[in-house]
Amino acid sequence: MKFTPGDTAPAIAASTIRGKPAHVPDPLPRYVHLQFRRFAGCPVCNFHLLTMGRRHAETAAAGIRQLVFFHSSREEMLKYQAQLPFDCIADPGKKYFKAFGVETSVRALLNPRVFWSGLRWILAARRFYTRAENGILGLPADFLIDAQGRIVACKYGAHADDHWEVDELLQLAGEARSARPVPPTTPALMG
Repeated sequence: MKFTPGDTAPAIAASTIRGKPAHVPDPLPRYVHLQFRRFAGCPVCNFHLLTMGRRHAETAAAGIRQLVFFHSSREEMLKYQAQLPFDCIADPGKKYFKAFGVETSVRALLNPRVFWSGLRWILAARRFYTRAENGILGLPADFLIDAQGRIVACKYGAHADDHWEVDELLQLAGEARSARPVPPTTPALMG
């Protein structure tokens, strides 16, 4: 089942690869950007997350918490995602991928952008993956969820490099905030 804006997101109670709790809806009055990526060593996913990480302060300042799911084990993710400034969650059984209707397809690899994005990460990181847990045919997906658990925007990728960029995410959150303001966060809750 695929979701559309206005739908209620499936509830999430998980732990990040660093052992922190992750919940949807978030207990703080902020948006959650769920990213469903592919396998932990995916060069396309890692290049995308490298660019997202460079602008993490902007998304956090806009009241957006990033939660990134991979269909890999925690051990494999720690090799690739441990340095990221946002929270990553291992979902090797694809429990949350299935709950959000995120699929696999040979289309994942059939776009020239996939090759170039992956090559840029390999050149930047100077490493190549050695293991693709749960295969290389996963498709990405993005969801922006408000503090009440409502999906305010979503995108199911048509190929491995089809996802929201930071500017698009910030625009979507701004539009959602204008349409339905999120209460301000009090200093006591930020602790």
